[in-house]
Amino acid sequence: MIKELTKDEAILSQPCEAATVEDEAVAQDLLDTIASLEGAACLAANQIGFAKRVVVYLDDNDQPHVMYNPVLKQALGAFKAVEGCLSLEDESKVTRYDRIKVAYDELVDGALVSRKKDFTGWTAQIIQHMIDHCKGKLV
Repeated sequence: MIKELTKDEAILSQPCEAATVEDEAVAQDLLDTIASLEGAACLAANQIGFAKRVVVYLDDNDQPHVMYNPVLKQALGAFKAVEGCLSLEDESKVTRYDRIKVAYDELVDGALVSRKKDFTGWTAQIIQHMIDHCKGKLV
Protein backbone atom coordinates (compact mmCIF):
# COMPACT_ATOMS: atom_id res chain seq x y z
CA MET A 1 0.00 0.00 0.00
CA ILE A 2 1.28 3.47 -0.86
CA LYS A 3 2.02 5.38 2.34
CA GLU A 4 2.39 9.10 3.01
CA LEU A 5 5.94 10.26 3.75
CA THR A 6 6.51 11.46 7.30
CA LYS A 7 8.28 14.77 7.81
CA ASP A 8 8.17 14.56 11.62
CA GLU A 9 11.76 14.87 12.84
CA ALA A 10 10.79 13.41 16.25
CA ILE A 11 9.86 10.15 14.49
CA LEU A 12 12.76 10.24 12.05
CA SER A 13 15.35 10.84 14.79
CA GLN A 14 14.46 7.67 16.73
CA PRO A 15 16.67 4.61 16.14
CA CYS A 16 14.68 1.83 14.51
CA GLU A 17 14.05 -1.62 15.96
CA ALA A 18 15.38 -4.78 14.34
CA ALA A 19 13.15 -6.06 11.56
CA THR A 20 11.72 -9.58 11.55
CA VAL A 21 9.85 -11.74 9.06
CA GLU A 22 6.64 -10.18 10.40
CA ASP A 23 7.74 -6.92 8.74
CA GLU A 24 7.18 -8.26 5.24
CA ALA A 25 4.13 -5.96 4.90
CA VAL A 26 6.33 -2.96 5.76
CA ALA A 27 8.72 -3.99 2.99
CA GLN A 28 5.81 -4.23 0.53
CA ASP A 29 4.57 -0.79 1.59
CA LEU A 30 8.07 0.57 0.94
CA LEU A 31 8.12 -1.01 -2.52
CA ASP A 32 4.65 0.37 -3.35
CA THR A 33 5.52 3.82 -2.03
CA ILE A 34 8.87 4.17 -3.81
CA ALA A 35 7.25 3.08 -7.08
CA SER A 36 4.76 5.94 -6.67
CA LEU A 37 7.42 8.63 -6.16
CA GLU A 38 8.97 10.40 -9.14
CA GLY A 39 12.76 10.45 -8.93
CA ALA A 40 13.06 8.58 -5.61
CA ALA A 41 16.12 6.33 -5.23
CA CYS A 42 15.68 4.92 -1.73
CA LEU A 43 13.31 4.81 1.20
CA ALA A 44 13.49 3.66 4.83
CA ALA A 45 10.61 2.31 6.90
CA ASN A 46 10.69 5.22 9.35
CA GLN A 47 10.00 7.56 6.43
CA ILE A 48 6.58 5.93 6.09
CA GLY A 49 5.93 5.73 9.84
CA PHE A 50 7.38 2.34 10.83
CA ALA A 51 10.34 2.33 13.24
CA LYS A 52 11.82 -0.84 11.77
CA ARG A 53 15.19 -1.42 10.07
CA VAL A 54 13.80 -2.10 6.61
CA VAL A 55 14.98 -0.19 3.55
CA VAL A 56 14.44 -0.29 -0.18
CA TYR A 57 16.65 1.12 -2.91
CA LEU A 58 16.67 1.17 -6.69
CA ASP A 59 19.72 -0.22 -8.46
CA ASP A 60 21.32 1.23 -11.61
CA ASN A 61 18.58 -0.44 -13.69
CA ASP A 62 15.80 1.02 -11.49
CA GLN A 63 15.08 -2.42 -10.02
CA PRO A 64 14.00 -2.35 -6.35
CA HIS A 65 15.83 -4.26 -3.62
CA VAL A 66 14.81 -4.73 0.01
CA MET A 67 17.25 -4.98 2.90
CA TYR A 68 16.29 -5.95 6.42
CA ASN A 69 18.63 -4.82 9.24
CA PRO A 70 21.43 -3.36 7.06
CA VAL A 71 24.75 -2.68 8.81
CA LEU A 72 27.77 -0.94 7.30
CA LYS A 73 30.73 -3.30 7.82
CA GLN A 74 33.47 -1.63 5.80
CA ALA A 75 33.83 1.74 4.12
CA LEU A 76 36.59 3.04 1.83
CA GLY A 77 37.09 6.16 -0.24
CA ALA A 78 35.62 8.96 1.88
CA PHE A 79 34.18 11.98 0.08
CA LYS A 80 32.02 14.98 0.95
CA ALA A 81 28.53 15.15 -0.52
CA VAL A 82 25.41 17.28 -0.35
CA GLU A 83 22.27 15.17 -0.15
CA GLY A 84 18.58 15.80 -0.32
CA CYS A 85 16.03 13.67 1.48
CA LEU A 86 12.39 12.95 0.74
CA SER A 87 11.50 13.59 4.39
CA LEU A 88 13.53 16.73 5.06
CA GLU A 89 13.29 20.20 3.55
CA ASP A 90 16.97 21.14 3.59
CA GLU A 91 19.93 19.45 1.98
CA SER A 92 22.66 18.11 4.26
CA LYS A 93 26.44 18.04 4.00
CA VAL A 94 27.65 14.52 4.75
CA THR A 95 30.71 12.32 4.50
CA ARG A 96 30.08 9.20 2.44
CA TYR A 97 32.23 6.37 1.16
CA ASP A 98 32.61 5.25 -2.44
CA ARG A 99 33.07 1.54 -1.62
CA ILE A 100 31.19 -0.22 1.15
CA LYS A 101 30.45 -3.70 2.45
CA VAL A 102 27.02 -4.18 3.98
CA ALA A 103 25.67 -7.06 6.06
CA TYR A 104 21.89 -7.39 5.87
CA ASP A 105 19.05 -9.86 5.90
CA GLU A 106 16.95 -10.85 2.93
CA LEU A 107 13.54 -12.48 3.12
CA VAL A 108 13.71 -15.86 1.37
CA ASP A 109 10.88 -18.40 1.56
CA GLY A 110 9.49 -16.88 4.75
CA ALA A 111 12.82 -16.64 6.61
CA LEU A 112 15.46 -13.94 6.98
CA VAL A 113 18.73 -15.05 5.44
CA SER A 114 22.02 -13.25 6.23
CA ARG A 115 23.83 -11.69 3.29
CA LYS A 116 26.92 -9.57 2.71
CA LYS A 117 27.46 -7.52 -0.40
CA ASP A 118 29.84 -4.87 -1.73
CA PHE A 119 28.47 -1.67 -3.23
CA THR A 120 30.12 1.22 -5.06
CA GLY A 121 29.31 4.68 -6.33
CA TRP A 122 25.76 6.03 -6.24
CA THR A 123 24.29 2.79 -4.89
CA ALA A 124 26.78 2.82 -2.01
CA GLN A 125 25.84 6.43 -1.25
CA ILE A 126 22.09 5.86 -1.09
CA ILE A 127 22.49 2.73 1.04
CA GLN A 128 24.56 4.74 3.53
CA HIS A 129 21.75 7.32 3.57
CA MET A 130 19.24 4.54 4.41
CA ILE A 131 21.47 3.07 7.13
CA ASP A 132 21.60 6.54 8.68
CA HIS A 133 17.78 6.63 8.65
CA CYS A 134 17.72 3.28 10.49
CA LYS A 135 19.98 4.79 13.16
CA GLY A 136 17.66 7.78 13.55
CA LYS A 137 20.27 10.06 12.10
CA LEU A 138 18.80 13.10 10.34
CA VAL A 139 20.88 13.58 7.21
